Amino acid sequence: MRQKALVRAAAVIAAAFLILLALSAALATVEAENAAAEQEAIFQTLLPGGGPYVEEPYSGEDANISTVYRGTTGYIVETVTAGYAGDITMLVAVDFQGTVVGAVVRDMEETFGLGMEALSDAEFLSQLVWSQGDLAVGENFDAITGATVTSRAVANAVNSASAFVTGADVSSGATEWGG
Repeated sequence: MRQKALVRAAAVIAAAFLILLALSAALATVEAENAAAEQEAIFQTLLPGGGPYVEEPYSGEDANISTVYRGTTGYIVETVTAGYAGDITMLVAVDFQGTVVGAVVRDMEETFGLGMEALSDAEFLSQLVWSQGDLAVGENFDAITGATVTSRAVANAVNSASAFVTGADVSSGATEWGG
């Protein structure tokens, strides 16, 4: 009798495991579709009318650039720069003329109330748009008060993205002015 109960319990556990495994596989597909839809929405916000976007290999020497997507009106460059408390991941949209037309911080672990302001401070973020890869904290770019390191990291990310498109990152493989 006891053996039957153990076999039955094992069968129930195995069936539950198989059901959970199937659900996990099905949800992984949904998760991938949702991530792709979210990325497309962000890209359309950063570079309106610039789709479709094609990921291009990046072979340049700029360690800040992790991924490059080419659209019909410009590039979206994913950058990773060292902030105060960790890496800052951004998406920077640059048109073919080398002008930054949009930027968003995607991930950061900066200090709450200081560096974290780079996520939502509209005045700070608005300085990035229409720049041409020439941002320098204290010269033509105002830092977030108390977050100079974070501000420099954001400026470096934008400068790297613009340099990729304009050809200033000569080893990048992008032709001059992104053409």
